[in-house]
Amino acid sequence: MDFTLQPNIYSTLNPAAPNLLSLLETVWISDLTERNLLGRGSMYILSGFSNFNGGVRFFNHIEQHISKGGRCQIILGGSSNNRQRMSSQQIVKKLLDIGCDVGIINRKAIFHAKCYGYKCNEGSSLIVSSGNFTSRGLTQNVEASIHLGFNDMLSFHFDWDMMFESIKAQKFEYYPASNNPDAPFWKLLFDEKRGHVEEEDATDSYTTMLITLSSADTIRVNAEKGTRENLGSQYFWLSKDAFDFFPVLDIPNKRGWKKTYQTLINVEYKDLGIRHEERVTFEAENNVDFRLGTTRLRNTKIAKQGDLASLTRVGEKDYEMRIFRQGTAEYNEFIQYAVTFIGHQGKRYGYIDNASFYAKLKQYDK
Repeated sequence: MDFTLQPNIYSTLNPAAPNLLSLLETVWISDLTERNLLGRGSMYILSGFSNFNGGVRFFNHIEQHISKGGRCQIILGGSSNNRQRMSSQQIVKKLLDIGCDVGIINRKAIFHAKCYGYKCNEGSSLIVSSGNFTSRGLTQNVEASIHLGFNDMLSFHFDWDMMFESIKAQKFEYYPASNNPDAPFWKLLFDEKRGHVEEEDATDSYTTMLITLSSADTIRVNAEKGTRENLGSQYFWLSKDAFDFFPVLDIPNKRGWKKTYQTLINVEYKDLGIRHEERVTFEAENNVDFRLGTTRLRNTKIAKQGDLASLTRVGEKDYEMRIFRQGTAEYNEFIQYAVTFIGHQGKRYGYIDNASFYAKLKQYDK
């Protein structure tokens, strides 16, 4: 039995399970792989809100499970009120395309449950959470989640199939989803291309990411043209928890055989006075983390290993980047917000709300 209060506030397995995303990785990836259960039994998702980036970490794994003979059964919330953005067209289409059984319940039923898990002949698991199946709900919202594993469920009289059938038997406005473009349930889903998901208890304010820079981040920044160090793409490594910080990652990779999910953003390099479109990539089948293209920093020598970078989201696809050198007052002010480690090499990241970031930044303007 595991419990976590995110983001990175408290966990009985800290830091192994800092958020709902980590618990889902345990249930759907680690447990199924270690027990040789991939392709056997069924995965389950019950969530009022959902968006594409909430599922990005798991799309490939769910598809593999289904292709080997398993199932994935899902019930999501929808709304006929266009102002209530509950589940998106993009995630439902993706789930249908990879073979999931998806149902949509109209908001009229006040659909507020969030449960996740797995069931097969060998046993079952259950996660009960306040977190929705969204990028924000899995990582950045303050959410509590409890996980009951196979052993915990032995004395717990719970059955996933019975619960799903009981939901469908209620007098809810329930729609089995399909790829039929004229099916009525599509009108209950919002289009992420017209704005991000807005959960009931979430604010719509944007934030600033603060991240320390490693040698891999800065080697091409300081390289000379024509040298070996200058070869390859210029990018910053980011945490795998960055799903909520970027627009919908629905651009598939066109090169290579390993799947990635990508999006394009506009970055204003404040230290250079230039603006450029950059690519954000989630490595779904490789390192399972994010890469932020920072092409305009190549050869500028503007940052070194150990410096701090800020990426401020100012619009749906618009961002500002600043570099704070070690030893400066700005660095000392903002490094305290980079509290979460990425990997085991000392790289850290964190967030600060934009109002506080700009207020503190103004103190150092000359």
